[in-house]
Amino acid sequence: MRRTTRGFTLIELLVAMGVMALMAMMSWQGLDGMHRAQSQTAQRADELLALQAGLSQWGADLDAMVDPTPTRNDDAAPPPVLDWDGRALRLVRRSAMTAADGWLVVAWTRRGNQGAGQWLRWQSPPLKNRGALQLAWQKAALWAQNPGDEERQHEVSLAALTQWQIFYYRNNGWSNPLSASTGPSANPFGGTSSAPPDGIRLVLTLPPGHALAGVLTRDWVPPAYGGSRS
Repeated sequence: MRRTTRGFTLIELLVAMGVMALMAMMSWQGLDGMHRAQSQTAQRADELLALQAGLSQWGADLDAMVDPTPTRNDDAAPPPVLDWDGRALRLVRRSAMTAADGWLVVAWTRRGNQGAGQWLRWQSPPLKNRGALQLAWQKAALWAQNPGDEERQHEVSLAALTQWQIFYYRNNGWSNPLSASTGPSANPFGGTSSAPPDGIRLVLTLPPGHALAGVLTRDWVPPAYGGSRS
């Protein structure tokens, strides 16, 4: 007897190919979702590390702020420098290497429009005389207001920032540095000046959709106070 063999029909082949295509699409979507999740996790980890580095640098800059004690020799050491104008905080700090390397002018600001901005830090090259210090102080103010290409070369972007605020601790209370009750800012080039505050409060408002969101507050007190610091 003749034995007949029966193969797959065209409809069966089309159905099988459709099922395989559907399974391939579902597998691709799963792999793509895993890749997106890994990328988002890595991005948020980088954002968190950058924010932590920024806060650590903020504390290091304030810890290294120059001695507020005035000196007889005008070129021996700079007088106290700490200024907040509502846009940027500028200060003069000791070099991270050795005292012989001179001083550094450091500025912090937020740049951006309509709620989207970046927390930025600017640092001058090492300075060894009063004239260079004054010029760097002016450049720091220019950088915070209308930076050019030269000023942008010395800036570092640290974190996304919606807004930020600075408060000084004086007379057993926190107050706005721009208010009349806080007195004039420390002047690095002579004239009227006041003693540095007993503490500085940094308030950052971080935008949603990042590693951290909401309001972050950090208080700083001079290292000479010792004891508990928060």
